[in-house]
Amino acid sequence: MIQNIALVGCGNVGTALLEILNEKRTELSEKHGFIFRVTLISDLMKGTVLDPEGLDLNQIVIDLKEGKNLDSFPKGQGSFGELLAKSRTTMMAEATPTNLKTGEPGITHIRAALSRGIHVTTTNKGPVALAFDELATLAKSCGAKFRYEGVVMSGTPLLHMLQYGMAGCTVLKLEGILNGTTNFILSKMGETGVSYAEALEEAASLGYAEADPTGDVEGWDAAAKVSILAKLLFGKNIPVSDIDRQGITCITPEKIKAAHEHGCTVKLIAGINATNGEFYTYVTPKEISLSHPLASINGPTNAVSILTDNLGEVTLIGPGAGRIETGQALLTDLIAMRKN
Repeated sequence: MIQNIALVGCGNVGTALLEILNEKRTELSEKHGFIFRVTLISDLMKGTVLDPEGLDLNQIVIDLKEGKNLDSFPKGQGSFGELLAKSRTTMMAEATPTNLKTGEPGITHIRAALSRGIHVTTTNKGPVALAFDELATLAKSCGAKFRYEGVVMSGTPLLHMLQYGMAGCTVLKLEGILNGTTNFILSKMGETGVSYAEALEEAASLGYAEADPTGDVEGWDAAAKVSILAKLLFGKNIPVSDIDRQGITCITPEKIKAAHEHGCTVKLIAGINATNGEFYTYVTPKEISLSHPLASINGPTNAVSILTDNLGEVTLIGPGAGRIETGQALLTDLIAMRKN
């Protein structure tokens, strides 16, 4: 069966998904039985284009790489629901920017698709953090699948490992480096002794930090991921604002040097502790022993150590950001939804 794919949000991540689909079309068909057409692309800045018989994906990728908008392709008109109907969408990838205050426009996009029985994957943390119960219930009632692998560690399959690879285990504690920007900054400060401001400037110049880095450096991004993990692993509804949160703006090279002198390093740790009948969620800079698996994680890399009853401690390391890596998360979900 041919899958008709709609892409909503054609920024770095959405464009990366289109590039991967275009490059690996034959491989996806032969290895995974994944045969598809991209029939709808909708982006606030680049325009909305629609062809139920399939857009010219190769030309779209060429134009996007050249910095062009989608002006030369068939235009889509109507409400978002009408666009989904006209494009005969069977699967939607939602990759609009995260909004942790309202979850919009992602929630509206996902709600519209699921209510029509369209399978959805998203890399947008807002809808998952703010409206997971509603969207999961809607998906089930409408016979649609709702997946979100890329919302926590980009293309590194943390959620799949927790939900399927560790099925039957009880998670007792989870601690991780879930924000690549802050880890790059702290790594740079520790390696070179530069100030927080200098490390942040370099992170921005390399594209790791946004023009407004508040969401990263104040711990909001990591807190959203903790909120999502608390829900998916433990069924707990912990609003992002209720997570004990402290960012890294107070960290100085002197504090990192002092930590090194007694065999530790400083990392922004996001965690959930469910031991001894407690349930505590947090994001905070912590001194961790240099012998700990997380201590050696430098740059924009992410890692999580999970303490379980049956397997003991398991550590997963991989990219937590990146356009191609996050685009891969969308593709992984698309393939899984088709197979299931």
